[in-house]
Amino acid sequence: MDDARATCSALLAALRERADPANVAGMARYGISSEGTLGVTVAEARALVKEACAGRRREGAWRHEVAACLWDSGVHEARIMAAIVDEPSLVTREQAEAWALDVDSWDVCDQLCSNLLRRSPHAWELAHGWAAREELFVKRAAFVLAAQLAVHAKDAPSEEFVPLLALVRRESGDGRPMVRKGVEWALRAIGKRGGRLADEALALADELAASPERAARTTGRNAARELREKAAATRARRG
Repeated sequence: MDDARATCSALLAALRERADPANVAGMARYGISSEGTLGVTVAEARALVKEACAGRRREGAWRHEVAACLWDSGVHEARIMAAIVDEPSLVTREQAEAWALDVDSWDVCDQLCSNLLRRSPHAWELAHGWAAREELFVKRAAFVLAAQLAVHAKDAPSEEFVPLLALVRRESGDGRPMVRKGVEWALRAIGKRGGRLADEALALADELAASPERAARTTGRNAARELREKAAATRARRG
């Protein structure tokens, strides 16, 4: 435990050494929270984690402790580091819930989902359960997870994604930009898996494009355009 805390402290010190207020201002222009933010890039954070954890990738319990310490610091970039360094198999449902409720920025949400939660034993359950939630970033996380599963769960049968399309339809009227963009991301990613999902996702996109609800309409139009472009490119490659 002391060893994990020492690593956490060293990483926090390294982040603070690299703090850049100009970057914080720039990040804010892209909708990234300035609360607890130092202005360190994700690439720099990844490099620091890689150096600190060199030779210890197999020490899951140690990495889990380092991640908990980093997350508890409340530092924006440290929370991104936590998602990178944590051991997915040790993530509990309770931890996922607590961390999701702490999220106050879309980039932390997306990094948490893409680096950690989509690889955890709870990924599918979280995608389904969080889609009905009202908390902004918890709900976004549901659809970011759906998108990540569509990309990375290569062996998952198409049938596993059909209920996620139903969630897209159900929640497509949420007009909050952070949620709407997550919903659209999920719809596009599922459709790009091809096969029957390409047809079902495009049909849903067209349905939403005709919706009287502005958020659903925007989601449908954007997704339909991209899915049709993807289909056209695929046909062109096949000659």
